[in-house]
Amino acid sequence: MRCVKSSVKITAIFSLLIVAGGLASAQTNDPDVGDMLDAAQQFAQDNLDPDVLQALQNVDRDKVEDFLNHYQDYLRGDYVLDVAQLKDGANAILPLLDAHEETQPYAVWLRSRLDYFEVADELTSALPPPKPEPGKPLPPLPNPPFKAEQEIWIKKVAPRPWPKGAAEIVPKMKTIFAGEHVPPQLVWLAEVESGFDARARSPAGATGMFQLMPATARRFGLSLWPRDQRRQSEVAAVAAAKYLRELHQQFGDWRLAVAAYNCGAKVVQKSLDRHHASSYDQIAVHLPAETQMYVPKVEATILHREGLDLEKLKTPAA
Repeated sequence: MRCVKSSVKITAIFSLLIVAGGLASAQTNDPDVGDMLDAAQQFAQDNLDPDVLQALQNVDRDKVEDFLNHYQDYLRGDYVLDVAQLKDGANAILPLLDAHEETQPYAVWLRSRLDYFEVADELTSALPPPKPEPGKPLPPLPNPPFKAEQEIWIKKVAPRPWPKGAAEIVPKMKTIFAGEHVPPQLVWLAEVESGFDARARSPAGATGMFQLMPATARRFGLSLWPRDQRRQSEVAAVAAAKYLRELHQQFGDWRLAVAAYNCGAKVVQKSLDRHHASSYDQIAVHLPAETQMYVPKVEATILHREGLDLEKLKTPAA
């Protein structure tokens, strides 16, 4: 049996590699990713078991550094097409995360987002090239409109079978959502967040099928210690449903509520105010890139699983 100390060390090194990209965007002064990787490598040499150290050495350092650098930009930026640059780096890192039990929660999280990188790549290929002007550099391609993303996500999601375990858990979650006066079809948000895998953990600390952040989980009554209730599917579903209901009460629109679930109510409200807007469509291209991917992916998933449009979901009566 692997000792607790070893598990903590392994988790620490992989957390450093992944969180380096995620946390940097929240700092006033961005740390140097190369320095972080050097520190991670030194930590590995001093502390990790030889087999784990060998696994780290087999990773292409340039790909990891490129992924982490662009991951920062991806989290902060609103330019969806930049997300395509993460595809190769994510595919290089994923097997490493999958190879060790301690880091598989990060692999679950990343695997659920690989199609973001693929769709960004497809959007880039689908857009007409910019028109050259004499004496001027080529202008960047415009951010794709919400409609274009909708179309690609519908095609992307359409052939997918039900995720493993969904047939058993979805009916229970629908009952929970309906009991919280939230459209039961919104349980498919868990497919987008985690593929219905409660092990999922993001670099920012979101955990469980519904990827609840610590503060959100506590606000809706979940305990994080000694047992993290975000990993208990039915308890987490109650918290997620309450949060979605609260967001819908604030915005009066399910697209905006779903966007706020992803990037936060303050970000959505600020964008609405700044652009004098009242709908998701009007602010879509100004939201964080992940949110621009997330909302049409949730919509396409609900359409595929339930045959219903997100905007037409009916709230169960109180």
